[in-house]
Amino acid sequence: MVEETNKKSPKWFMVVSAVLLVWNLLGVMAYIAQVTMSPESLAILPDEQRQIIENTPVWATAAFAVAVNFGALGCLLLLLKRNLAGLFLQLSLAGVVVQMFHSFFMTKAIEVYGPGGLVMPVMVLVIAIYLVTLAAKAKAHRWTS
Repeated sequence: MVEETNKKSPKWFMVVSAVLLVWNLLGVMAYIAQVTMSPESLAILPDEQRQIIENTPVWATAAFAVAVNFGALGCLLLLLKRNLAGLFLQLSLAGVVVQMFHSFFMTKAIEVYGPGGLVMPVMVLVIAIYLVTLAAKAKAHRWTS
């Protein structure tokens, strides 16, 4: 017998899932903007920022792609009330961790962007962790199947 999802999931669950889907879609747009940046746009950046982007290894760019694409798919799966959301969001979190490792420990990003440059990466990490816990909670409460 197939378990039916609890159709009485709290309203906040769908609202939060939708808002975080939009958050991840903005991440997808940021990824696309970065990988399709024209040489002219790149040349406008301050030299240190340009060097960080130009010297980003393929694996770090791939981690960025995994983070945002799996995050968006995971949020969509939450909205569709699917347990598979948890796996996608765990993969997204792994992508975030790899990307942040590169940014913080293998580049001079903190020096280049200053302390204010830490706000967005910390938010990204906190939200990715929250999404994994939200998917686990949804599964435990049978809001997803």
